Formats: sequence, C-alpha cells, structure tokens
Amino acid sequence: MTEGEVRCLSLGDLERLAALERQQPRHWSAGQLQAALEDRDCCVLGIEVESALIGHAVVARLPFEAELQAMLVAPAMRRRGLAAALLEAVVEQCRRWGSERLLLEVRAGNVAAIALYRRAGFSEDGRRRGYYPPLDEAADAAREDALLMSRRL
Repeated sequence: MTEGEVRCLSLGDLERLAALERQQPRHWSAGQLQAALEDRDCCVLGIEVESALIGHAVVARLPFEAELQAMLVAPAMRRRGLAAALLEAVVEQCRRWGSERLLLEVRAGNVAAIALYRRAGFSEDGRRRGYYPPLDEAADAAREDALLMSRRL
C-alpha cells in the first residue's frame, strides 16, 4: 500500500484537479469542479503522494444524508489502497456533518469500485437501467446500468 495524504481541496487546486479529472473518458469540466469547490454544501477531498494530486472525491451534504458524487484515482496509481483511504476520509467528513447515511451510484460494470464499496460496508439499494452512456462513444455499445448503493454512518 502506498501512503497518501488526504486533505480538503480549494480553488487553488483547481488546475491540478481538472488535469487529474481529464484522465477519465467521461470527466467533469473545470467549471463543474470549480462549482463543487465553491459550494458550501460540498467537500472536495484530494489525496496526494509526494506532493502530486493522484485522486479526489466530491461529496455533497444533503438534509439528512450525503452523496458521493465522484471519486477517482489516477490510473497509474490504482490498486495501492489509495481509493480506500480516500473513501475513509469521505466517511469521516460525512460523520462531521452529522449525516445519517452515505449514498452513491456506480456503473454496474465497474467491478473494482463495487468491490471497494462493499468492503467499506455499502450495500446495493437498487438499479437504474440504462443510466450511463457508453464509455467509448465510437463503439456501438449499449447504455450501462447504475447501481445505487448506501451505507449507514
């Protein structure tokens, strides 16, 4: 396992955050990331290894719950326990808010993420059929289901 330092990100991190996000086929725009950083009901957590931003999570505070809206670790840094550390920090932030439950949705085909969430105590609550567009726009692939998951805090 690689050790990473988790911290709340600020507008000063926007450029690095947007560059990290662009590593995904379907990514948030710089404007969306800026809006999350400026939103008082959102927390954008980043994980750094040797001062390099290699992962982030966006969590939103709701009236009684919280929602994990996005989480990613740079492809070259995956399978090192960094996503688990980032998810643990998300859970702690939600507890500080007093949230009763943490919600998320994930592509049904994202086996690694689903396994991570299950190990962290999340259970499946439902499914949105055909929710996500194909990752590869050039392919003639079908839309993908979203699994709805949650965990009590």
